[in-house]
Amino acid sequence: MNGDGQPMRFAVRVRPGARRDAVGGRWDGGSVPALRISVAAAAVEGKANEAVRRLVAEAFGVRVRQVRIMTGERNRNKVVELDPAPADAASRLAMLLGPQDPD
Repeated sequence: MNGDGQPMRFAVRVRPGARRDAVGGRWDGGSVPALRISVAAAAVEGKANEAVRRLVAEAFGVRVRQVRIMTGERNRNKVVELDPAPADAASRLAMLLGPQDPD
């Protein structure tokens, strides 16, 4: 989906228990490139997932309630949905992922 008010889904790779919260970078260890997200919150009682939702909302300029974790509630690899996605969501995601490695 393209961020024209429709839902947009993308993969994220979460690092819980990090020194600080951060969004940005590419993780190529899965089937699709994933956005790297580091959260200081521990992965207990949904704290890390809530931190992920908050950070994604800040990064894309949306409300936390517009961010849902579709898959991976108990996993570092997640699929996140923005609903509705802002018009510039695809370009923001590309900027946050950074450059692709040349083949």
